[in-house]
Amino acid sequence: MTDLSKRALIRLAGAAGVVATAVLVGCGKKEEAPAPAPAPAPQAEAPKPEPLKAAWVYVGPVGDAGWTFAHDNGRKSVEREFGDKVVTTYVEKVPEGADAERVIRDLAQQGNKIIFATSFGFMEPMVKVAAEFPDVKFEHATGYKTAPNLRVYDAKFYEDAYMAGVIAGKMTKTNTLGFVASFPIPEVLRNINAYTLGAQSVNPKVKTRVVWVNTWFDPPKEADAAQSLINGGADVLLQNTDSSAVLQTAEKNGKFAFGWDSDMSAVAPKAHLASCIVDWGPYYIQSVRQVLDGSWQTGRTVWGVKEGQNALASIADFVPDDAKAKVAEVKDGMKAGTFEVFTGPIVDNTGKERLPAGQQADQDWKDKVDFYVKGVEGKVPSGS
Repeated sequence: MTDLSKRALIRLAGAAGVVATAVLVGCGKKEEAPAPAPAPAPQAEAPKPEPLKAAWVYVGPVGDAGWTFAHDNGRKSVEREFGDKVVTTYVEKVPEGADAERVIRDLAQQGNKIIFATSFGFMEPMVKVAAEFPDVKFEHATGYKTAPNLRVYDAKFYEDAYMAGVIAGKMTKTNTLGFVASFPIPEVLRNINAYTLGAQSVNPKVKTRVVWVNTWFDPPKEADAAQSLINGGADVLLQNTDSSAVLQTAEKNGKFAFGWDSDMSAVAPKAHLASCIVDWGPYYIQSVRQVLDGSWQTGRTVWGVKEGQNALASIADFVPDDAKAKVAEVKDGMKAGTFEVFTGPIVDNTGKERLPAGQQADQDWKDKVDFYVKGVEGKVPSGS
């Protein structure tokens, strides 16, 4: 074979190899596209902040239809306002004194960041516990002692009592009113005096008799006190106690009375003239919001008719129109800030001037009331 032939054969073999390779490739599987890169994992949602824990300490049962019932309605307002941002709890029927200190401390240890104590007798225990928990906010109803993490809130119940007195002065036939009182402290004495002053504003002949029961909530004792006042000639009663016993006793005797702290018109409709009510909801909502946003500060807050916290509610249809008109006039003055219940001259029942003519009482004066105004019979018990 010549060299030319050999070279031709080699070229032929190479071409055949190329063709064979091309055939093999054409018969094989197509090359798959690379898998897409996995999507980045979604970022975990930031955990929700823990709800604020808020607690209430009640001196009576939540079903008392009065003081504690009104405070618990305020607590429920907080729940409705803030939803899952707040968790509330309460302890009811807490005696004033050592038990209150134990309960308040326990609530602080449970992680509550704001604690409301709703009775005057809780003041000293709360002052003590507040010093132990500087990162907790404490609030005391109707007291006067404060601290960097403790403040006081109150309501102008005497405004309600004055308006109730206007109606009582028009309704009484004996010119003798009755008042079932809890403890001889300024808070209660203001209400007795305001009730009497309101009645005297429409009926100067009115006098008021008082029976002290030395308890906030004891229905049988309240009923006995009411009966004693009725037996002594009182035909229109008011109370600074927490149950509806006074109103019910009045109805059993065919006399008149008022609800206290909440609307009691359904309890004894034949006796019910009106109810002196307080709505704690707006204040509690404000306080909790301040803790949530960091704006809470110590101090003292006293709201009344002007702020929508106090009112005389559910005035009976059978109350005379002139009495209703006078109440409306007084209420308008309170709202506008032009009417102050304790405006001089105010004289006590011994004849001593306690506030000069034309002078309006400031909060300091109100905090120190330790006397009966002219027209209230008897002496204030010692220890007030």
